[in-house]
Amino acid sequence: MLIVGKSGIGKSECALDLILRGHRLVADDVINIRKRPPSSLYGSGSEIIKYHMEIRGLGIINIRDLFGISAVRDKKYIEMVIELTEWNPEIEYDRLGIDEQRYTILNVSLPLVQIPVRPGRHLSAIIEVAARNLLLKLGGHHSAQKFQEKLSEHIMMESQGKKIWGELE
Repeated sequence: MLIVGKSGIGKSECALDLILRGHRLVADDVINIRKRPPSSLYGSGSEIIKYHMEIRGLGIINIRDLFGISAVRDKKYIEMVIELTEWNPEIEYDRLGIDEQRYTILNVSLPLVQIPVRPGRHLSAIIEVAARNLLLKLGGHHSAQKFQEKLSEHIMMESQGKKIWGELE
């Protein structure tokens, strides 16, 4: 996945937390993206800053030296984009996950998940769940749509005066 957002939003700190959770870093700040026909993208790091990350307050750290070879990789296919955005109380954020957003790079459309950032949110866990949810969707299981269908059925039955014994499953 590719994590994008404004400077200072917390991309590097989030990536560091993902590394601590067993994921691997391809690049921080400068990402080379190449297209493989027909529509695959892969990212790699710049040779100059390979394996390095800037963490405000710590400075430049070398992920490979700190965490070992298993914490980095040279390149990776990009299957989704996570965009970290500033939390805005005036915006009504998607709470169901029905509407799917897309992000285009080199004329390749990728799934996009926008995550509003505010204190107290566990971004790395949210990002892991977003990745797992994408895998489910690719496998044909769309949790939000399934929930919406059950809820609509429940509302329809209630409006027809039918007694509903039990909860939504």
